[in-house]
Amino acid sequence: MQVFNGSLVAIVTPMMDSGEVDYDSLKALVDWHYESGTNGVVSVGTTGESSTLNIKEHIDVIEKTVKYSQGRIPVIAGTGGNSTQEAIDLTIESKKLGADGALLVTPYYNKPTQEGLLRHYEAVANSVDIPQILYNVPSRTACDLLPATTRILSEHHNIVGIKEAVDDIDRIKDLVRLSKKVENFIVLSGDDPTFFQSMIHGSQGVISVAANIVPERISLICNNILNNNIDEAEILNDNLLSFYNLLFVESNPIPVKWMLAKMGKINNAIRLPLTQLNETYHKDILSKLKELGTI
Repeated sequence: MQVFNGSLVAIVTPMMDSGEVDYDSLKALVDWHYESGTNGVVSVGTTGESSTLNIKEHIDVIEKTVKYSQGRIPVIAGTGGNSTQEAIDLTIESKKLGADGALLVTPYYNKPTQEGLLRHYEAVANSVDIPQILYNVPSRTACDLLPATTRILSEHHNIVGIKEAVDDIDRIKDLVRLSKKVENFIVLSGDDPTFFQSMIHGSQGVISVAANIVPERISLICNNILNNNIDEAEILNDNLLSFYNLLFVESNPIPVKWMLAKMGKINNAIRLPLTQLNETYHKDILSKLKELGTI
C-alpha cells in the first residue's frame, strides 16, 4: 500500500484568463513539487476549487495530475461530496484513472448525524477498493466527524487515515492514540498554522496549502519532525507563522492563487463565487513573499 506521510500539497487548479483549466501550468506545478521534495499531491480538494469545477473537469484534472506525476509522487484524488452516490462515482473514476488514494470530505451543507457520516463513509469504502482518507473540516462543512465515529471507520480495510482540520490538540491526541492501535491508519493535519503542533504530538504529516508556495520548507519541516529533529523543525516553522496567517486572510484558495500568480507559476484566475484578493492585503503579502525569496 502507498505510504502517505510528510508534506502533501493541496494543489491549486490553475486556470486561464478565460476560466478554463490551465493544464500546462498544472503539469509545471506537479514537476516543481516533485523536484521540491513534496511527498504527495492532493488533487481537486478545497484548494483545488473542487466546488467550482463541473464533474467532467473534476475527473479530467485528476486524470491529468496522475499522468503528470508519472508515478514519481503519489496522487490523492479529492472525491468527497454531499451526495453519497456522487462520492462513490468520483472515487470509482479516480481508481480507474490510477490515483493512489482518495480524500473524502465530510458531506457538507446537509449536516448529517454521526450515524449518517458512518453510513456515508462505509458506503464509499464498501464500493471502491482504494485507500481512502477521511477529511474533517467543520468550519466549511457544518458537520464534525467525531473521534468515536472515526474509530469505527478505521476498522474498514479501505479507510487508511484522516485529515483533521480542527484546531484542538486534545482531538489530535485522541486520533493519534487511535492510529497507534489500528495498523495502517494515519493522522494528517489539515491546518497549516497548527500542523507543527499536530505532528510533534504524533500525526504523520500535513495536507498543506502553504506547500503551494514554499514546498521545500514544508517538506523539510515534516522530514525533521519525522526524524525527531524537533528543534530544527521548530525554528523553520516559527519563521513561517506570519506567512501561514496570510494564506487565510480571505477564503482559501483566494490568497494562495494570488501568491502563485505573483510568483509567475499560474495566471491570476479564479472562478466565481470566489473573487480576486482584496487590494487591502496586497502590500503585506508581497512583502512576505519577497522576504521568503519566492519573488
